[in-house]
Amino acid sequence: MASAPPLTPCRHLHLRPITAKPTQLLSPITITTPRKISSVHVSTATSDSMTSRRYIHPSLEIVGGGPHRDSILQDLKTLSLPYNPFPVIGWNGHVETLFAAFFRCVPDVRLRRECLRTEDNGTVALDWVSGDDRYLPRDSPILILLPGLAGGSGDAYVRHMLVRARSKGWRVVVFNSRGCANSPVTTPQFYSSSFLGDMREVVEHVATRFPKANLYAVGWSLGANILVRYLGQESHTCPLSGAVSLCNPFNGLLTDQNLRKGFNIVYDKALARSRREIFKKHALLFEDMGGEYNIPLAANAKTLREFDEGLTRVSFGFKSVDDYYYNSSSSDSIEHVRIPLLCIQAANDPICPSVGIPREDIKENPNCLLIITPKGGHLGWIAGVEALRGAPWTDPVVMDYLEHLERGASKGLASCSNSVYVQQYAEPEGLLSLEVL
Repeated sequence: MASAPPLTPCRHLHLRPITAKPTQLLSPITITTPRKISSVHVSTATSDSMTSRRYIHPSLEIVGGGPHRDSILQDLKTLSLPYNPFPVIGWNGHVETLFAAFFRCVPDVRLRRECLRTEDNGTVALDWVSGDDRYLPRDSPILILLPGLAGGSGDAYVRHMLVRARSKGWRVVVFNSRGCANSPVTTPQFYSSSFLGDMREVVEHVATRFPKANLYAVGWSLGANILVRYLGQESHTCPLSGAVSLCNPFNGLLTDQNLRKGFNIVYDKALARSRREIFKKHALLFEDMGGEYNIPLAANAKTLREFDEGLTRVSFGFKSVDDYYYNSSSSDSIEHVRIPLLCIQAANDPICPSVGIPREDIKENPNCLLIITPKGGHLGWIAGVEALRGAPWTDPVVMDYLEHLERGASKGLASCSNSVYVQQYAEPEGLLSLEVL
C-alpha cells in the first residue's frame, strides 16, 4: 500500500469551487444477513471484576461492556492513565468548552466534496480526503464522521479525528448535514434529531461505493444523537461494524431545560444564531410555507426552542416542541443497539447534563460501553499529551476502540444475527465537486 502524503498540522479552512460534474449514484446496497447461530456461550465479566480494574484508572467511570469488556479495555491504553485536565482551563466546564471552540488548532487537510442528492430531492455534502482513492485499497476500513449542531468538516474536533484515522490507514468521510459547511439546501427542509433518512442514504451510498470495506461511524453532540437513534432503528440490519458517540445529549427535554439556565443561555443564543444564519441563506425556499410554520419566529429566533417551534417541529410533523424533543431523544434507542457502541461523556458537560445519560440501559446492553470523564466540558476534553491546542483526550481512545473492532472483523470475529457482539476466542475457522484547502 502506497503511503499517503503527510498532513500539515494547523491552518484555517479555505473553500475553492471547481468545475461541477454530474454523477450517477450507484444502486442501493444489498445487505447479506449473517448466518444465525443458535447459541453462544460466553462468560460474563462483572463491572467490578479484578481484571477490569487493572485497565481502568479510578479517575474514570466505566459502565457496561458486556462479556467482551475486558478484551476492549486492555486495548484502550489511555484508560490506565489518570485523566489530568489541563491546569486552570481544563478544570472549568465553561472555560474548557469555549477554549476548545475558539482556540483549538485546525489541521490542514485537502478535502474533495461530493454532494449527494437524497430521495426527497434534498442534498447533503460528503467531504472525502483528497487523494485517498489513489493511496488506499478499496477494502480499507471507512469512518463516517457526524459533526454536532451546525457543525461540519471545518470544525477542529472533526479535523483532528479525521487526521488520526487517516494516519492509521482508514478512509474518512465527513457527513455534512443540509446547509452545514456550505452544503447546498435544495428543498424547504433542514435536518433534525428526529430525521434519519439522510443518515440511511449516506451509509447506503458509502457501503455501495466500497462493498468490501467495513464501515464505522463517530458522532458528536447532535450527530451522536442521530447516530445512536439510527443504530437503534436499524438494529439487526445495521450495516455498520461499530460506532462511537461523544457528548450525546441523549435526553432532548433535559437538554432544552438545561440550556435555559444560568450561563448556559450563552450557548443557547450562540446555537440559535448558527441556525438562523443557515436559514437566512436559504430563506426564499421557505417564503410561501403555510400551515403551522412561523417563519418570522424562526428567522429571528433568540433560542433553539424558538427556532424549533417556528420551523423544525412543524417540518418534521410534531405537534409541539416538547413532543419533538421527547421523540427525538436517543436514550430510548440504546436497548435496541446490536453493534458495538462506545459512548464517551464528560461529567461536567454544561450543555448535555450527565443526569440524562442512560447508565442503566447502557449497562444492560452488552453491546454498549460507557466512559465518563470527570472533566471535559462540551466537545472540550483538554487533557492528555496533545493539550493545550491539539486533539481532544478522547481521540486516541476512540481510535484504539475502532482498531480493536477492525482487528476482530479482519479475523472473522462476527456477531450472530439476533444477539450481541461476541468476541470469539476459539480457534479461527454525486452532483457537485469542491476542494477544501
